[in-house]
Amino acid sequence: MKQILRSILDEALLNLMKEDSIEADLPDYTVETPNNPDHGDFASNIAMKSAKVFRVKPMDIAERLTKAVNHPLVSSAEAVMPGFINFRISPEFFQDVVKRAASDDTFFTSNYGKGRKTMVEFVSANPTGPLHVGHGRNAAYGDSLARILKAAGFDVKTEYYINDAGNQMNNLGKSIYARYMELQGKEFPFPEDGYKGDYIIDIAKDLEKEHGKAIAEMPEEEGVGVCFKKGLQAITDEIALTLKNFNVSMEIWFSEKSLYTSGEVEKSLQFMKDKGFIYESEGALWFRSTDFGDDKDRVVKRSNGEYTYFTSDIAYHKNKYDRGFMSVIDVWGADHHGYVKRLSSAIEAMGYEDRDFNVSLIQMVSLLSGGERVSMSTRAGTFITLDWLVEEVGADAARFFYAMRDYEAQFDFDIDLAKKKSSDNPVYYVQYAHARVQSLLNKAKEEGVKFELCTHLDKISSKEELELIRKIYDYNSVLEQAARGRQPHRMAYYLQELAALFHAYYFNNTIINSEDSELTSVRLSLCVAVGKAIRSGLELLGVSAPDRM
Repeated sequence: MKQILRSILDEALLNLMKEDSIEADLPDYTVETPNNPDHGDFASNIAMKSAKVFRVKPMDIAERLTKAVNHPLVSSAEAVMPGFINFRISPEFFQDVVKRAASDDTFFTSNYGKGRKTMVEFVSANPTGPLHVGHGRNAAYGDSLARILKAAGFDVKTEYYINDAGNQMNNLGKSIYARYMELQGKEFPFPEDGYKGDYIIDIAKDLEKEHGKAIAEMPEEEGVGVCFKKGLQAITDEIALTLKNFNVSMEIWFSEKSLYTSGEVEKSLQFMKDKGFIYESEGALWFRSTDFGDDKDRVVKRSNGEYTYFTSDIAYHKNKYDRGFMSVIDVWGADHHGYVKRLSSAIEAMGYEDRDFNVSLIQMVSLLSGGERVSMSTRAGTFITLDWLVEEVGADAARFFYAMRDYEAQFDFDIDLAKKKSSDNPVYYVQYAHARVQSLLNKAKEEGVKFELCTHLDKISSKEELELIRKIYDYNSVLEQAARGRQPHRMAYYLQELAALFHAYYFNNTIINSEDSELTSVRLSLCVAVGKAIRSGLELLGVSAPDRM
């Protein structure tokens, strides 16, 4: 309907320009659903956006445009101060919304993305320990964003970048080796920057069961290598299991180390050299990032011959684009904000002008219990694990609560609220709306009440029903806004608003009337449409839609 109205307004405005001998581009205007239904079903600011071109008051343009509106689905078009045009749509349109939402799942999808090949890379935590609650927010955001983009018509892949190279990995191997040697009654200095969690001891114990004393008898470098390999696999497997229990399915696991073994790091560096963006100074190689607005040039290869993390990141992103991805979205912690310009400069230098690179910086999360912040050093070593949170409140509550806030805002996760089974709990409130729909359908079946889905929709008339239908219709707009702005929280807001309207409708109306099958058919059809909208939205957030609560 918005597209129809835009087409009508475009044509009408072009005709007015022709009449007034005005040559100009069409303005960037909006067609939106008003928050107040009294202002119509749709409203546009096209007249106010055109006032400067016509050099007249917006109301004058609005009144001329309303006279040009002639479409069977538009009941009326009214010019209102200071220059809005309010549209009222014919009942047939709303009847069609109910019919499509209740019977056609494609109603809840969009072709906005037009199949653009897109990668969402998220979590990518160093495989040096379990995922914590901060990683949980990153995981919930990245997975929900990928689901939203897919529903919005993008060709999406999700990827976890395994940082299995570098000094942190050396420390992991040495940490496990030190604990293993302790079990053998031998001394080995624990690395200063080592990993001290209990999970390191558990891995060392597993190594002892598998190898006995053999590792202690190996040369130190070989023993550390065995410990590293075991630790990397064990922690990566644990991370994958944690994500699975969090309803996150990662499609691709990409090894940083593979960039070195395949020669891609050296090849990407040579690629940048050939373009003239790498130079040597003080025995090191530097990238001319200041040519692209960075505050200083960046080292890519140290004077001792070691590559920097930045170099492997350049190779990794070149690899992404070489795999055919046109849009790349990286989900990072907020503490990486200073790294964005550096990497975007390198991508620009590669010459991928037709490709997109976006970074979502996820702000910190704090846990609240009893109204107070939970100390992050009370469980699981030096942090609270995501596994603990999922066990405590459930995956559904954790996913929804993470999704409720804009990723750019810091977030206080209220554990007590997430565990409540009442309307105070947002996820319970939304899920209960879906369960209520299923309960009504089961009740009608058990009582033998006859009804036909999507029939007699011409009986839709009440203000509450029309408000519900408008909200169902808004689903597609919210989906596209969430995809465009990389903002899953828009869908969480939408679901809470839809659930609130439905609960009110349920309490104020008799849905099943055994003496009026036509009215029952209408109201149950509307309920089914609501249920499908809620189920579709919850699925995008990685949350289940239970039939019973």
